[in-house]
Amino acid sequence: MSLAQPSSATWTHLASTVLPRYLVNTAVLVLGVGLGVPIIGTGTAWLVTMCRFPGRRFFEWALILPLAVPAYVIAYAYTDFLQPAGSVQTLLRDMTGLSYREYWFPEVRSLGGAVAMLVLVLYPYAYMLSRTAFLDQSVCALDVSRTLGCGPWRSFFRIALPLARPAIVAGTALALMETLADFGTVSFFGVPNFTTGIVRAWIAFGDRTTAAQLASVLLIFVFLVLLLEAQSRGKAQFHQATNRYQQLPGHPLRGLAATAAFTACFLPLFLGFILPAAVLFSMALEAGDQQFGARYFELMANSITLALVAAVLAVVLATLMAYGRRLQKSVLVQAANRLASMGYALPGTIIAVGVLIPFAAFDNALDGWLRNILGVSSGLLLTGGIAALVFAYLVRFLAVSLNTIDSGLSKIRPSMDDAARTLGARPLAALLRVHAPIMWPSLLTAGLIVFVDVMKELPATLVMRPFNFDTLAVQAHNFAADERLTEAATPALTIVMVGIPPVILLSRAIARGRPGDRNDAR
Repeated sequence: MSLAQPSSATWTHLASTVLPRYLVNTAVLVLGVGLGVPIIGTGTAWLVTMCRFPGRRFFEWALILPLAVPAYVIAYAYTDFLQPAGSVQTLLRDMTGLSYREYWFPEVRSLGGAVAMLVLVLYPYAYMLSRTAFLDQSVCALDVSRTLGCGPWRSFFRIALPLARPAIVAGTALALMETLADFGTVSFFGVPNFTTGIVRAWIAFGDRTTAAQLASVLLIFVFLVLLLEAQSRGKAQFHQATNRYQQLPGHPLRGLAATAAFTACFLPLFLGFILPAAVLFSMALEAGDQQFGARYFELMANSITLALVAAVLAVVLATLMAYGRRLQKSVLVQAANRLASMGYALPGTIIAVGVLIPFAAFDNALDGWLRNILGVSSGLLLTGGIAALVFAYLVRFLAVSLNTIDSGLSKIRPSMDDAARTLGARPLAALLRVHAPIMWPSLLTAGLIVFVDVMKELPATLVMRPFNFDTLAVQAHNFAADERLTEAATPALTIVMVGIPPVILLSRAIARGRPGDRNDAR
């Protein structure tokens, strides 16, 4: 309804002043993340899957760890580490004897710094999906390429990479939508873009119409990107044309090649997790949170409960939607799935307010009707608990599970559906007995991504959480908003610790999920 209203003075002001800057900064963020995430994620996934070098087994699961760290938390850590009073520049001045004004040092709180922070925490999207795709690939296609004279790298670029395209595109699309929806990092770094404009129009100006119009531009941009990718794919098929699955060949690397592979995997892990975690740990030891104790077990229980409920529901809904699109290739079904994917590109604040308004109206209407008819009060059934909050999580993160599961489902040959039907299996039975066992690594990947994303989700939780119901992310934000970064380090590290066990379990499940391979993937 807000979109149909005439443009306000706020929109006119933004269009004549900062809107071009919003466009340029958003385009640079999308371009930077769109290049960095698939390069790092796909490259490291291929190395740990197909090559053998020291540390590979560690990197298999450790490369996912940056996904558990909120981007704005890494921004806080790097700002403290690289600022003029931080460890790096202090050491530089001590070693050179120069003063602050006598040397040049890159500014982390900039557009380039925002791109770097987002790439470091978002590359695991492409890594996990690409690794799952590489593990699912048939050795036959790689063997054929070798007989035609292709070495390991030519086989990667000409065979493995095109076959893994749906997974790579899905992972990159998730990272791009997360980039478009990010508010904490760009706001802290002072980088104006569409997300900061939406929040500013909504909160600072109180102009819902302008905020909705900016959000619509953001949605149109995301929709066009996804539409262009789908059109470029055309009618190409990416499922395997063989039932032969053998253990994947391992290319042993030695000497300089092994060192280069180790470095390529270590750098994103070090910059995206080890160094920020060390900085946060140092900050926590320096001061920490004086409330650490029983309060944190309550916060942890709240965060895990919300994350588990949202992850399970998201995987179930996404599986049904992706399978429905596979069975019914109508324009309506395709449009519904694409529309469901749009929520991931919206800031959590906008989704929270958009969900809260109709849910609160329903609660009030139901309570008023029951009071008038039966003389009883229903209270706030939806907004008084976690129901509305979980629904907002589903709107926000359904695209994560949908893209991941759709990518895994595209690897299953259509003949499997035909075989199930000839044996009398109905669609739901075929999904449970045939498709789900084959694509269960993708299901686990989708569940993990949603779980970790909900653990660190901040804007929607701040707006919609029930009274006296806080999470670890809210606790970290409250401290950071008060410039108490050392105390914010404690809940931030707790979020990371809670996310580590499912990361390890999922990595092992993905490694063992290759069809026909009963051994631990080596």
